[in-house]
Amino acid sequence: MGEDTDTRKINHSFLRDHSYVTEADIISTVEFNHTGELLATGDKGGRVVIFQREPESKNAPHSQGEYDVYSTFQSHEPEFDYLKSLEIEEKINKIKWLPQQNAAHSLLSTNDKTIKLWKITERDKRPEGYNLKDEEGKLKDLSTVTSLQVPVLKPMDLMVEVSPRRIFANGHTYHINSISVNSDCETYMSADDLRINLWHLAITDRSFNIVDIKPANMEDLTEVITASEFHPHHCNLFVYSSSKGSLRLCDMRAAALCDKHSKLFEEPEDPSNRSFFSEIISSVSDVKFSHSGRYMLTRDYLTVKVWDLNMEARPIETYQVHDYLRSKLCSLYENDCIFDKFECAWNGSDSVIMTGAYNNFFRMFDRNTKRDVTLEASRESSKPRAVLKPRRVCVGGKRRRDDISVDSLDFTKKILHTAWHPAENIIAIAATNNLYIFQDKVLPGGAGAGP
Repeated sequence: MGEDTDTRKINHSFLRDHSYVTEADIISTVEFNHTGELLATGDKGGRVVIFQREPESKNAPHSQGEYDVYSTFQSHEPEFDYLKSLEIEEKINKIKWLPQQNAAHSLLSTNDKTIKLWKITERDKRPEGYNLKDEEGKLKDLSTVTSLQVPVLKPMDLMVEVSPRRIFANGHTYHINSISVNSDCETYMSADDLRINLWHLAITDRSFNIVDIKPANMEDLTEVITASEFHPHHCNLFVYSSSKGSLRLCDMRAAALCDKHSKLFEEPEDPSNRSFFSEIISSVSDVKFSHSGRYMLTRDYLTVKVWDLNMEARPIETYQVHDYLRSKLCSLYENDCIFDKFECAWNGSDSVIMTGAYNNFFRMFDRNTKRDVTLEASRESSKPRAVLKPRRVCVGGKRRRDDISVDSLDFTKKILHTAWHPAENIIAIAATNNLYIFQDKVLPGGAGAGP
């Protein structure tokens, strides 16, 4: 990938696009399950929409990969904290799928204060022929029952049922920014601005505080927790990022309260680049372990960085997402865009990374070839089964015909939330209140395509 991608075709399938109108419909999180067959989105209205991948049919062999609405449910409602006179929004901050144990699926969803565990099950048969109940479910007169019969299961239209299994409340004073399921499949952690709690999935009335960075005097507060995640393979390890741009790797075997980190990952600041905005743009908005567990991916305002768990001094790779905005930081500060929290994602083989940007652009970086590409997720440029054309932002000097000037970027159109299928080149992009799903295809004649 790179500027020469104009000569190559990145083929994709535009699979699903929903157009909404209200603030409540703005998508706030996107997450594939562990197989990639299900995709969940949460929005500011407290709803969770689950999409299911359609199986490939013999009549239409290219139709596999299309995601259709599987279930929609209201996860959270607006609440009011009377003790603090604060309104608690229903907005879904994060969704995390649990590894599948049986035929049912389970996921965790959270708003600012309350985490809920949901169970998703299917029913395509119903029992008939009860002895003590009639067809409407009412109890029969026992005097009319003269013989016994064995109830039978009759086919019915598929029904997807979503039921709340647990509600984990009262664990956080501050707003929850992330949840992460442990590889032991029994526990998970939730993080707010100052604390991280460890929960057991079966116990709702208590949690263990494993990180607490709240100072005795709040005036001494210098940084907050911005994101956290468990290691994908070692259940004792987790990482959390801070607003100062540092990462702390903690080992729960060392102490019950992990205030003392095992490793501190921090890049020394270049004094020549020091400015009023340095601390704001260095704040880490997202951290993700690679599937292998060897690397960590972080996103700050202008860059994505890859860290090796064995090297704390500096990242092994740094990619500029939109360096052309460095001269615009003053106006971005005035319109609050400088505080936007962009997420990042690995592909299934940890060879390509993806993150969002402004103007409905999203960026992909190939770690092997060091090439990158800017693509756009918008209704105007995306038609079903169309080919995404690489975009280029022009800072000055010569402009190509399709280049867009940095001064004409739309900062209200931003891609904050992205997800990558765990095994295939299928990506989900949340562009404000639209969901786009792109699929990388191999072109006829054997030509390869896509990142």
